[in-house]
Amino acid sequence: MTALQSRRIAVLMGGPSAEAEVSRSSAAGVAAALARTFDDVRTLELDADCARALTAFAPDAVFPALHGPPGEDGTVQGLLELLGLAYVGSGVRASACAMDKVLSKHVFRSAGLPVADDQLVRRHENPERALERILDTLGPSVVVKPSRQGSALGVTLVNDAQQLAAALDTALAFDELVLVEERIIGREITVGVLDEQRPDGALFRRPHPVIEILTPEGTWYDYAHRYTAGESRHRIPATLDEPVTRTLQDIAMSAHDWLGCRDLSRADFVVTADDRIVLLEVNTLPGMTPTSLYPEGAAELGLDFPALTALLVGNALRRGPDRILATPK
Repeated sequence: MTALQSRRIAVLMGGPSAEAEVSRSSAAGVAAALARTFDDVRTLELDADCARALTAFAPDAVFPALHGPPGEDGTVQGLLELLGLAYVGSGVRASACAMDKVLSKHVFRSAGLPVADDQLVRRHENPERALERILDTLGPSVVVKPSRQGSALGVTLVNDAQQLAAALDTALAFDELVLVEERIIGREITVGVLDEQRPDGALFRRPHPVIEILTPEGTWYDYAHRYTAGESRHRIPATLDEPVTRTLQDIAMSAHDWLGCRDLSRADFVVTADDRIVLLEVNTLPGMTPTSLYPEGAAELGLDFPALTALLVGNALRRGPDRILATPK
């Protein structure tokens, strides 16, 4: 048995998120892939007993195969740091910032990255005033999103003023703050970013090929089309002009960097017919299910799923636990 094989790896899954079942699907695939490299891989449920289970198992690294809050918003990352455990993925601050669509857009705007115009609505705001403000500034064609949710849950594409009130109610059921953006008509595009922590300490960061997401006419990449086999197709690489492709990869890398992400991320875009690029959001723990985009992009870089998961865990092992409780020198 090699030193690498003997490392204990925990894969976290589930939890109270609305995306818990997707997380369990990701975790099953991740655990099976990691078992090709490591001899002791265990899946652990994110529940009230999780901290005790992690302490008892004492893993050398943790792979949070989690989606949505609290697994993707910095909460679990903070727990792992308090337990002194190394883990795959972004730290507390980057996770929290990326999960919050409102906060991340502030970062993107400050960095000069292209984003859609928007308005915010709070749960206790006067509904009539909110509707009037949105229609006056953005018009009736908008996208309504909970500010801190993933997998397109609670998202509605609105075509007219009559749909807007119901769309706000749907989003506000998920979050007390809702993001309403101008609706950009174009191609749905995604670009992954992968970090590799080399043994000599050097960081090698590279973008995935650009992927176009294709769904049946009249539909979009909602929850069902993301996780139901056959409901979407992925064109790799996307058929875009080379300058547009390079720009998309550059923006994905820049967004990863400005948010402070590490190991992996996936940036989602819309590209219009006249090549206007709009950055929608960055996902710090992309899906790892059989229909997920991130593993497909990594495969185009020459990394099959076992190699990808082993690389990500290797990053965590080399980095070690985040020293948040260390005494400053």
